[in-house]
Amino acid sequence: MTRVYLGLGSNLGNKRKNLEDALSFIKERIGTVVSLSSFYETAPWGFESQNSFLNAAIGVDTFLSPVELLHATQEIERLLGRRHKSVRKVYHDRPIDIDILLFGNKVLHTEELTIPHPEMAGRRFVMEPLAEIAPDVMHPVYGKTIRELLSSVEN
Repeated sequence: MTRVYLGLGSNLGNKRKNLEDALSFIKERIGTVVSLSSFYETAPWGFESQNSFLNAAIGVDTFLSPVELLHATQEIERLLGRRHKSVRKVYHDRPIDIDILLFGNKVLHTEELTIPHPEMAGRRFVMEPLAEIAPDVMHPVYGKTIRELLSSVEN
């Protein structure tokens, strides 16, 4: 079993319900949710939108492999109405976004998946909820705790 950390976000529809529905599917399909951050309202990042986001981070114990986890999160996104993934950093409004932030202390880089999430350390909307539930977890690439990384995030 591996402890993984996921980032959740929603900026369309009933955002709170979208996050709660994602949590239910995660419990059913991925593993045991061991920690859940507060929900944070944040401005869109990387694109213009009239819709703010609701973001959270969760810790989950899972038996899935990294690729199995990716496919499970993508299926949950589809079930909750997400039709398009971001391509080449072109972002869109979405009912749900589930990102794999950390997978234990694994470092993985394939065409399909990069772990840890390559942009997490520069995104306050990711790091703040993650630091709430996992402040002392060590980032396996940067060799710093989540709390330390959060202290250097500008936006």
